[in-house]
This record gives sequence, C-alpha cells and structure tokens, in this order.
Amino acid sequence: MVALLMKRELCVCEFQEVFDMTQPSISQHLRKLKDSDLVKESRKGQWIYYSLNKSSEFYRLINYVTTQIPDQEETIKQIDKSNPTIRCGC
Repeated sequence: MVALLMKRELCVCEFQEVFDMTQPSISQHLRKLKDSDLVKESRKGQWIYYSLNKSSEFYRLINYVTTQIPDQEETIKQIDKSNPTIRCGC
C-alpha cells in the first residue's frame, strides 16, 4: 500500500483492484496507517482518497524503504486501465 501511495493518491476501490481484499479490510489497514500518521485522507466529492503524509516524521524512512522494493508503476497502470474514464467508481 505504501509503495503504491508513493506513486499517487488512491481510494479504497483502487486498492481492491490490486490486493483482492474486501473494502472493510483495506479500510482497516488504511486506518492503521492513518492512526500512525503515515497516511492522510482527503475527500473529493463522495470519495475519500489516501496519500502519504509527507510531513510525517517517518516519511524519509518510508521513502528510503520503498526504494528497496519493486517499482509499482505497472500496478498503477493496471489500476488506470481497469477504470480509464473515471479514476474511481467506488
């Protein structure tokens, strides 16, 4: 999740595309990241988008760690391809 959020903000349904998990399960993981101040949320219309909290004291560490794992650009392309006209159709 964190590696994907390094690429761009995402909503729960976009995470569902990747992780094959239920919406409540993904939301629970995101809530834990948010409670740890690693992730922030913003509302756009009826959708909530999640992004990394760049002002978090752990952001530099997260940035470093994500450079050590595979790039998620192909996963982002997969998300975009599955919903080309509307970024989120939750």
